Amino acid sequence: MVTLFQMWVVPLYFTMKLHWWRFLVIWVLFSTVTAFVTFRATRKPLVQTTPRLVYKWFLLIYKMSYATGIVGYMAVMFTLFGLNLLFRIKPEDAMDFGISLLFYGLYYGVLERDFAEMCADYMASTIGFYSASGMPTKHLSDSVCAVCGQQIFVDVNEEGIIENTYRLSCNHVFHEFCIRGWCIVGKKQTCPYCKEKVDLKRMFSNPWERPHVMYGQLLDWLRYLVAWQPVIIGLVQGINYILGLE
Repeated sequence: MVTLFQMWVVPLYFTMKLHWWRFLVIWVLFSTVTAFVTFRATRKPLVQTTPRLVYKWFLLIYKMSYATGIVGYMAVMFTLFGLNLLFRIKPEDAMDFGISLLFYGLYYGVLERDFAEMCADYMASTIGFYSASGMPTKHLSDSVCAVCGQQIFVDVNEEGIIENTYRLSCNHVFHEFCIRGWCIVGKKQTCPYCKEKVDLKRMFSNPWERPHVMYGQLLDWLRYLVAWQPVIIGLVQGINYILGLE
């Protein structure tokens, strides 16, 4: 929570100080909608439609950050190989464009996953089929999704009109949209009910979906880097002090 608050608020100070109005506008829009979604997710009693609303919003941000990061990375690579000259774009402009998009994608991707994880924990605990520690307070039936708490109307072997039903290796069934949101957006790799490990390779067997899993792992790595940054800086400063470099 501390590092999440730092990542969310600290850039606002530099944005206002350096007059980065584009970042400020996007930050305000993201913060406003995310604050509303988080408020809905943490209210009791939990409205039945809230889990879907929460996962849809954070899934949208996840996909936008993924697309933005890919475009930014491609722009940087194009510039490094000199392909920007084909479009008569100055190298500094092309590189600035690519780095900006890459930063936006990674920054909001990390923020989105942190907020989504917090909301997912709270909603699932409120519904009663999930507990961060200990046993759930409710018994799960095969006709109820433990992520959103709503009925499952489509059989696992049937093709749904709007959404399919997915069965994990532990035999617990969920709405496919819910369990995918739980694993990718909510950063969970265990069953919401029994906490058995989820086989992501089996769940995302489609080759087009595997990059999303890898992108999520990249965001997690960046998240840990941010979390450990104060410790790393402290160690470096301590080594410099001991060696007399400062």
